[in-house]
Amino acid sequence: MTGIPAPLPEVTQNCWDFLDRPMIRPTGFREYDARWKYPDEINLMGIQALGLGLATQLHEMGIPPVVAVGNDYREYSLAIKQALMVGLMAGGAEVRDIGPALSPMAYFAQFDLDCPAVAMVTASHNPNGWTGVKMGCDRPLTHGPDEMGRLRDIVLKGEGVLRDGGRYVRAEGVRERYIDDIVGDFRLARPLKVVCATGNGTASHFASEILERIGAEVVPLHTELDYTFPAYNPNPEAMEMLHDMAAAVKASGADFALGFDGDGDRCGVVDNEGEEIFADKMGVMLARDLVKLHPGATFVADVKSTGLFASDPELAAHGAKADYWKTGHSHMKRRVKELGALAGFEKSGHYFLAEPIGRGYDCGMRVAVEVCKLMERNPGRSMADLRRALPRTWSTPTMSPYCADTEKYDVIGRLVEKLSAMGSEGASLAGRKIENVVTVNGARVMLEGGGWGLVRASSNTPNLVVVCESPNSEEEMRAIFADLDAVIRTEPSVGAYDQTI
Repeated sequence: MTGIPAPLPEVTQNCWDFLDRPMIRPTGFREYDARWKYPDEINLMGIQALGLGLATQLHEMGIPPVVAVGNDYREYSLAIKQALMVGLMAGGAEVRDIGPALSPMAYFAQFDLDCPAVAMVTASHNPNGWTGVKMGCDRPLTHGPDEMGRLRDIVLKGEGVLRDGGRYVRAEGVRERYIDDIVGDFRLARPLKVVCATGNGTASHFASEILERIGAEVVPLHTELDYTFPAYNPNPEAMEMLHDMAAAVKASGADFALGFDGDGDRCGVVDNEGEEIFADKMGVMLARDLVKLHPGATFVADVKSTGLFASDPELAAHGAKADYWKTGHSHMKRRVKELGALAGFEKSGHYFLAEPIGRGYDCGMRVAVEVCKLMERNPGRSMADLRRALPRTWSTPTMSPYCADTEKYDVIGRLVEKLSAMGSEGASLAGRKIENVVTVNGARVMLEGGGWGLVRASSNTPNLVVVCESPNSEEEMRAIFADLDAVIRTEPSVGAYDQTI
């Protein structure tokens, strides 16, 4: 028996079809999860079709259709989850509802409840008005491009199959067991005062409790649950949140600040001097500490990250190996598992800590505890001391010029061709010769002297992503950006930046 009919691609509200037919904008199916503006790009029937499609895919793959399902703390996420669960059960899946959750709590539930699959309703760090689903069926991995491509086809072509056997179970106690798993038996011997910033998002119900349980003195910053996000969107990669964290550190005299995004799978850090430490540099600091405990470890970094993972002499002295890979939580999880790496680090604030530290998925709460352990293992040194011990580089924030979802991949394809041709012709950026153009994910233009610039397509939003770094000076970093941006501006469909340097 066939299920829900093929969705309509145009989402028009306040019409009969909007309440009667699934309506899904196809561009919401991304490389490794699904994101839509709700209800502008998808309706509840569309979410139901997505659930039916996921259940059908699990049957097709021969995976027992038992799914841990959670939702983030947004006004409309429960309605989205309920529609998703109806679709899953219509497709014969057993749904184990863990209630409101962080994304890493949902990943933990796969292990805790012995569920082959997971579906987490979240817009992650996107502003209100967005929704989406992070899903997976090979723990600790989440769907990659192949799985997302097949799911898209099942849903958009109306190939979802109705099956008997659907079942709903409310799974109690997962939050408590998740927190116990994060905290373990670790207690701080060193007194630490920590600003805990959650932007009023889902992490507000977790982060302070976890930090207090390990013995930290917590300075709360927007830690009341409020799905209107009255201060700012919870995104520890955004300078607005980082600046607020820095101000709180200076006002309170805290040892550092930890900030978490809307679904708690990312962590941002500000040191005791109010200096924002981008997550790739924080990753190098953690890697320096971890490689002493695990000599010869492999670390994966995304293509937006600093070159220090490969060039840092202290990492090299302990035999560390670096691998640069595609940006995106699903790509990074898969690469960490594939290489048997100890950890993966993404500039956006996703950290992938594998055994024996974590389970390989991205969890901002576990990172918070590991940052505290880092300080415990470095008595007498401040977070700023550890930051200053790194070789100096100057890097931009992650900048995102607008580019429509329907155009961004074609634009990146042309930019990769242009930048690769410049490299072949011996051209330069900021007066530095192009030595190589890495095209594993967009174009990372490697320059003589160690500088680089990256442009790639965002996997989650209608934007490009631009990052630049210089090991020599801020002036050179700005010059690399200016020259790279001049190439980007040859594409007329690329719009303004969300932030710049």
